[in-house]
Amino acid sequence: MRFATILPRASLAPVPVVAAADGSWLELAALIGREVPHLQAALPWLMTHDRPQSDRLTHWKGPRYRESEFTFLPPIPRPPAFRDFYAFEQHVKTARARRGLEVPPAWYELPVFYFSNHNALVGHDAAVYAPAGSQELDYELELGVVIGHGGRDIPAERAWEHVFGFTIVNDFSARDLQRKEMTVGLGPAKGKDFATAVGPWIVPRGALQDRISGASLTLEMTARVNGRELSRGSVAALQHPIPQLIAHASRDADLFPGDLLGTGTVGTGCILELGAENTGGWLKPGDVVELEIERLGVLRTRIVPRP
Repeated sequence: MRFATILPRASLAPVPVVAAADGSWLELAALIGREVPHLQAALPWLMTHDRPQSDRLTHWKGPRYRESEFTFLPPIPRPPAFRDFYAFEQHVKTARARRGLEVPPAWYELPVFYFSNHNALVGHDAAVYAPAGSQELDYELELGVVIGHGGRDIPAERAWEHVFGFTIVNDFSARDLQRKEMTVGLGPAKGKDFATAVGPWIVPRGALQDRISGASLTLEMTARVNGRELSRGSVAALQHPIPQLIAHASRDADLFPGDLLGTGTVGTGCILELGAENTGGWLKPGDVVELEIERLGVLRTRIVPRP
């Protein structure tokens, strides 16, 4: 089962939808018989009800949306908060080594994150351009965790109960801007806040239960630029597993339904780590970036000139 938010052609109103087996998409509110002004409002209810049931999806007689008739928005277009972690050791080691730095001992002790711009999310197949003054646009291959039940001081052993599902995150980065602002010791900021691609949809946690063992989730991750594979890794390589990320994020702070947590970049999951000299350079207009996570689909972004 997959949940998404779409914008039908010639419409100004986003529509929360659920996927049917034939590839069409059905309006979630009509299926569950409840008002759903936005997907995040339905998440707690969906986690406690076995709906929409598969037979209702199969025999649905109401309207259906075809993918040629709409645009994908981020599944949660404006999440209450977007925390992006830094939790894959290979990425941290390699990226810091390129700057002549070692991994700080504190990184192994706690999962660190920053608050990214939750109002700058874009959906599947969106157009993204480098921000003003940047010549080093980079992609970042990440898993997104969507909170379904809110909470505060959530213990790690109960954390899975708060996860509605998973999506794909491309944390676009302007490396030249980021490099300069990080010398101040605060950030990242303008190197990150211009666009983050999320989607195309959310796959509920229950659909991936066979890939969860204790605190570990096992899903393969790949990234391609213009059809050429550049990145490959696995969610299972997280130094700090997802339940620890949730426990840390909720320590003395409230998490809300719809909150988005990024795992941070998987090892090999960006040009910075691989070296621009090995990838054909930084992203440029005309490039197409595809991030794929096993059983979650493919998130595609088109790089265009700055207007």
